[in-house]
Amino acid sequence: MVTLVFLIAAAAMIAVALAFVLLPMLRRGRAAGRARGPFALGLTLAFVLPAATLGLYTLVGTPRALDPAARRPAPMNLDDAVAALRAKLEQAPDDLQGWLLLGQAYESMKRPAEARDALARALKLAPGQPDVMVAYAEADSLARPDHRIEGDTLTLLRRAVAAEPDHQRGLWLLGVGEFQADRFAEAAAIWKRLLPLLPQGSNVAAAVAGQIALAEARAGGQPEADAERAAAQIVAAAAAAGPRLTVQVRLDPALAAKVAPDDTLFVYARAASGPPMPLAVAKLRAADLPATVTLTDGMGMTPQFTLSAFPQVLVAARLSKSGEATPQAGDLEAAPAQVDVKTRTPIALVIDRARP
Repeated sequence: MVTLVFLIAAAAMIAVALAFVLLPMLRRGRAAGRARGPFALGLTLAFVLPAATLGLYTLVGTPRALDPAARRPAPMNLDDAVAALRAKLEQAPDDLQGWLLLGQAYESMKRPAEARDALARALKLAPGQPDVMVAYAEADSLARPDHRIEGDTLTLLRRAVAAEPDHQRGLWLLGVGEFQADRFAEAAAIWKRLLPLLPQGSNVAAAVAGQIALAEARAGGQPEADAERAAAQIVAAAAAAGPRLTVQVRLDPALAAKVAPDDTLFVYARAASGPPMPLAVAKLRAADLPATVTLTDGMGMTPQFTLSAFPQVLVAARLSKSGEATPQAGDLEAAPAQVDVKTRTPIALVIDRARP
């Protein structure tokens, strides 16, 4: 409809413009005694040519390009974005940041083997960077059926930690590798280097302390059940003392018709001033609404970024039909609430708007 209106309007404007030019010329020609043929022909062409031109454009041109809706790009989902990035890297294989980003994307999509392949390309480009070495080692362990860290991967982690002694993720994974190899004393020593680097009183620090207790107990020959019981007590005590954000989420009834029971509900907290990644996230189904969720340090994505590390956080909720962790246009969401991370007062969120 937009295209048809545009074509008609364009033809009319051209014809009117030419008529304003040619009609006076025709009148002056008649007054001077000149023949009317050339002017009549010109006037005829003024009306015929625009229509013919626009008709020809309709046949062989791209009239849909005149429609704003046709020019609007379709929304890109994560699969499309990853495919586009992969195609770009085929043309620019020396793009280190691109390979790292591709590896992270595959990890978020639960495709560990492809994440390892992408990070292997990054490792070839930057073999001496601790962050790249640790990222590859983690991806390699996730891609293995037994999730073991051994051989060349363990050697790589040792090199990374030697180059950057305070690399938290590197220390954690190196300790895991030593623990898996039954070198419990070595694992405990490595995790003791990690513990002071973590937010004190956080669930993550408690988890590491529990692993240290477990490794030391096994190194000392203590029965495994006793060692695990002691570690669990340490973790539970810290969890009770750490941040616990109670979030109550409900859906505005006006949006109920837009929601299916299997739509994914994300309830999460991120730093009010800091990195955009969630510090804690819970994943439920729309059928669970209204829902009450408790966010803690143990629900973070990395040891470095937890609720305990930030005094103020934004708590939000989002309903996704695609189930993607990355927000998409059309997702239903609640306005985020900024709260003190130590609050014990329930936080009420209402999902009442669509994401633009």
